Amino acid sequence: MTTNAQTKVGKPKSAEMYPGPGFRLRYGVGRPDPEVVQGFGKFATPEISDLMNRLYTISSQIKALTGEDLRILGPACTVKVYPGDNLAVHKSLDIAQQGDVIVVDAGGSPMNAVLGDLVSTKARHRGVKGFVVDGLIRDLPAIRALGDFPVFARGVTPIGPLHRGPGEVNYPISCGGIVGHPAPPPPTRRGRGRLHGGGGARRVLQRLGRYAARVRRRADRPGR
Repeated sequence: MTTNAQTKVGKPKSAEMYPGPGFRLRYGVGRPDPEVVQGFGKFATPEISDLMNRLYTISSQIKALTGEDLRILGPACTVKVYPGDNLAVHKSLDIAQQGDVIVVDAGGSPMNAVLGDLVSTKARHRGVKGFVVDGLIRDLPAIRALGDFPVFARGVTPIGPLHRGPGEVNYPISCGGIVGHPAPPPPTRRGRGRLHGGGGARRVLQRLGRYAARVRRRADRPGR
C-alpha cells in the first residue's frame, strides 16, 4: 500500500527564541586611549599579571595555536555564543573595529568549533587583530597559512559550528575564568551615559612603568 501523505515535523516550543538577553548586539562601545593600549605592548604578560596581583589572567588551557611568536593586543569585542554555535561570531565581524581583538565565550565547550579559516580570513581582512576563544576552532593549517593572524583557543576539532543562535556581542562574558567587559557606551549629550576613561588600565600601566624602572636601577648597580 502506498500513500502520498507527508508528515511534517515542527520544532518543539522549547526551541523558540526570544528578543532580549541572549539575543543582543551593542554597537556604540567607547574606545580606550590608543596610547594606553600600545603601552601594554612593551611588557611581558607575566609582568602584567604580577602587577594585577595574579588574579586577572585567563586560563593557561587557552593557548596560542597559530604560533608562539604571535602576540595579541587590542581592545576587546566580546562575543557570547551558545556552545557550538557561531551566529554571533559572524555578526561580530560587522561590529568589531579595526585593531580589536574578538574574545569569544563558547563556554569552554569540547564539542563543535566556533570558527575556522573563513571567519579568520574575513576578520583579518577587516583589521581585526585576532581571536581569543574559550572553546574550540578548526581549519588550523589554513589559519596558520595566513602567517600573521593570532588565534588562541582550547583546542582543535574538525566538527563545524551551527549557525542558529542565540548569541550576544559587546556584553559581559566569561573567558578562561575571567569576566570580560566591553567598554561602556560614550556619554550622551544629556550626560546620562557613563564615562569610561580607562582609569584602571592606565593605573596598571603606570605601575608597570615604575616596576620596569626599579628593575633597570637594580641591573645597573655595581657588582650585579
